This record gives sequence, structure tokens and C-alpha cells, in this order.
Amino acid sequence: MNASFPVSPPGSPDAAANVADRPDLNLLIAAPRGFCAGVDRAIEIVEKALERYGSPVYVRHEIVHNKYVVEGLKAKGAIFVKELDEVPDDAPVVFSAHGVPKVVPAEAKRRQLLYVDATCPLVSKIHRQAERQIEKGRHIIFIGHEGHPEVIGTMGQVEPGQMTLVETIEDVDKLPFDADEELAYLTQTTLSVDDTREVIQALEWRYPNISGPRAEDICYATSNRQAAVKELAHDCDLVLVIGAPNSSNSLRLVEVSERLGTPAKLIQRASEIDFAWLEGVETLGLTAGASAPEILVREVVSALAERRTIHEKEITATVEKMVFKLPRQLTE
Repeated sequence: MNASFPVSPPGSPDAAANVADRPDLNLLIAAPRGFCAGVDRAIEIVEKALERYGSPVYVRHEIVHNKYVVEGLKAKGAIFVKELDEVPDDAPVVFSAHGVPKVVPAEAKRRQLLYVDATCPLVSKIHRQAERQIEKGRHIIFIGHEGHPEVIGTMGQVEPGQMTLVETIEDVDKLPFDADEELAYLTQTTLSVDDTREVIQALEWRYPNISGPRAEDICYATSNRQAAVKELAHDCDLVLVIGAPNSSNSLRLVEVSERLGTPAKLIQRASEIDFAWLEGVETLGLTAGASAPEILVREVVSALAERRTIHEKEITATVEKMVFKLPRQLTE
């Protein structure tokens, strides 16, 4: 994507200094970064719904955790609401990529609302796993962050009391279950790979017979973005992560860098950069969470180029080719 988007104002007179006066800055940009297939799909669902049904289209909760994306969809005619009771009876509604409890589509059906589910297919997979584990008579230990929409949606797939949330090893130590009870574990898709591995190991040590998923629940995009940060962080003096403060996968990228000993800052846009952070920084890392569009990456690069002479290099951990299909109701 090109860098034609207007960059943030430089903010001080010395920003207009001659190119020759700008110190060099090695800029290592992580790949993959930014939008994942689930986010791409969710945004396209809202756009296709607007094309098919016209404006307004209601969206329950933020479609993805990114203010720029949400504001862009608002400008096209999307209206974001917290709950279904804010949606008129004759209006279409889209459910966010994070997933929703079962009671939400049930209420939509009861009201005969036209709804489109934009839940990421990888989150939907966990929902189905939860149902299967309950059918087998197992209590589910769910590893995730309390209050996150994905956690609320996943725990809402089963009856109250059938799933217990843990976040840390300390939470595992407090679990009331006996070692021989029928248990299973599942995880939120946007967790720290390293932290989650430790929690799973604690669960398996305490409950040797606990059942886990055949494949890791942490999604490919989360794992890949963390791996990319690991590739560049040790060569950087500072890492900037573009993402929202309520974006779990973006916060994890900050943690990954800091765990490797490299300071990291979370920003939503170029305007949030404090250029004092760059004092003494010769090599800067840059990445973006799975809900942040590439246009914001280029905005940050342009803002940096007003102060420093940029030597840009992409550090590639892997190449992503994942694509998810749109719901049938928007393609037929």
C-alpha cells in the first residue's frame, strides 16, 4: 500500500530540518505484520453487507480492535452498538470477529433480525471444540484474559459452570478439581505463545489426564507476528507496535519484545510517537498487530522520515497465504 495517507503533523520547528541534518535511523520492519485473514474477512463482511443491504448496517461491538478501521466503516454507513437491543427490527446486523455467546444469535433469530456472523473461523473452531468436550462429559479449563470479547464469546458457548477461566500458573494452582476428574483445556487465539505454553505445562503437570486440542489454539497470525518480533527485537534499541490498547495480540507483541530485553511502545498512530523515545536509538523495530492496517505502518514511516534519514529493511519470519471465505449469504 502506498504512503499517500496524510502523516501526523511534525509538532516542532526542527522537524523541517534539512535532510543532511537528520540522523540516520535503521528501521527494521517485521513481516508478517498487520491484518490477518480473519480481520480482512470481518472488514470485508461489513463492506459487502453495506453494498448488499444499504446503509445503515449495525455492528455489535467493534468489528476488530482498531479505531482507524472502525471510523472508516462508520464513514461508509456502519453503526456500532454494544448490544442487540440497540438494533432496529428491520436493520441488518454484523457480529464482530471476536465471536459472540450463543444467546446473541439466538436473540437475533427470536427477533427475526437479518444478521451476518463475522466471527473468525479460527475462533469458531474453538467454539466447536468446546461443544465437543462438553458432550464428552469434560469440564473445560479455558486459558484467556478475563473480559476480552473472545473469552466472553467462547465461554458463552456452554452452560454456566461448565468452563473455568485461568490466566496464569497461579490460577492453575487454585483450581479446585481432583487429579482424576474429566477435564479439557482450550485457549484464546491471541495469547502469548510462551506464556500459554507455561500455563499448559502447569495444567498437564497437575492433571496428567487432561485433554487438549490436537493443534494449538493460538492462531497462526498471532504466532507468526510474535515470531517476527523475536527475529528483529535483539537487533533493535526500541520496538514500536502499532495497535489498540484493547488489542490482545498487539499487547502481546510489546511483551515479546520486552521479554527479550528490548523496550517496546504501543501506539495507535504516528501522532502518538514521542520522539524523545528515539534519543540514542540507532536501530528501531516496527510491527503492527493483526487489526492494524498497513496504511498506518506507512504513516509511521513517513513521520519518522521527517526527523531521521531512514534505512528501511523488512525482516521476514514467514510468508502468510491464509484466506477465509465470506459467509454464503453475502456471496450468493
